[in-house]
Amino acid sequence: MISSDAFRRYLLPGLVFQSVVIAGGYGTGRELVEFFLTQGPLGGLLAIGVTTAVFSAVCMVTFELARLWHTFDYRHFFMHLLGRGWWLFEASYVGLLLIVLAVVAAASGAILEETFFLPYWMGVAGITLAVAGLVFGGTPTIEKFFAAWSFVLYGLYVIFFVWCLRRFGGDVSAHMASAPPGSGWLWAGLTYAGYNLAVIPPVLATLRVHERRKEAFVAGALTGPLAMIPGLLFFLCTVGQYPAILDARVPSNVLLEVLGSRWFQVAFQVVLFGTLIETGAGLIHAFNERIAGLWSDRSADLPRWVRPSVAVGLLALAAFISRFGLIDLIAKGYGTLTLALIAVYVVPVLTLGVWKIRTAGLARTR
Repeated sequence: MISSDAFRRYLLPGLVFQSVVIAGGYGTGRELVEFFLTQGPLGGLLAIGVTTAVFSAVCMVTFELARLWHTFDYRHFFMHLLGRGWWLFEASYVGLLLIVLAVVAAASGAILEETFFLPYWMGVAGITLAVAGLVFGGTPTIEKFFAAWSFVLYGLYVIFFVWCLRRFGGDVSAHMASAPPGSGWLWAGLTYAGYNLAVIPPVLATLRVHERRKEAFVAGALTGPLAMIPGLLFFLCTVGQYPAILDARVPSNVLLEVLGSRWFQVAFQVVLFGTLIETGAGLIHAFNERIAGLWSDRSADLPRWVRPSVAVGLLALAAFISRFGLIDLIAKGYGTLTLALIAVYVVPVLTLGVWKIRTAGLARTR
């Protein structure tokens, strides 16, 4: 059985990353359809492989740089990586933050509306209060909630996958074999990884326990699979309803209705609502850590009231943005920031970052 110390060093960073990615990303199934299934079942599978590899490569370098520089909030990290241009990441991150929070608000409203037949605004209000409460608890509370909910989510996704496979596994195999891969699967995998890697800031706070390069590299390598295995299981389920599911606002609801179990539909949406809370809390917590780092530079502590106040303010703004709708937010909103995030984070960390790690290693051997 893995020890608590090993869990924090090797698994917790990847689980926190997965927790933030899943709801702002593939929790509803909409992003899996938008980025992967549009490339065909086989093309989508290849794109998921590309995304997993990019996640792991970028996280390995990022985790080691954070360890070398002792930078555990994104402001300090990108000041080391980009110098005076560090604000370019922040501008992209804040833009993505608002869009992802809007997706979280829209998805919360859609879940309560479609599953529980409650008013849309109740989902938006509920997610706002839950996120503000979790953010108020700070890093220890967030880490414990993320780790516990990740195990719940993995268990639910395995049940979901096995159930779908038993119900329409033949259709999954048939569609996978008959539909040719799209021509854009490589770009789809790269772009999906590119903007989702912008959620790395919440993970930085978990890296303080890393003492050796091996620990950073192993944790980074595990992050890709930990983040995308639930997405792979969900994707294979959507293949069984291809191509009709391409136009679904919340593909998870389509699959749950096909399974025909009301209790499992409720359980799935409750767990999904929890992942929406994780995503919102993780992104806002990282922004709060950036503010706390600024106060720390001035030898002052961040007042406790600031964290929930920031959470409520950002979610209120995101709720207004969510009026554009879930499909449009994912199809149009994310795409406008993808290239910027690849340019200011993915490319620099895989080039300049690798060079800095190499030079640091050479300096120690002299």
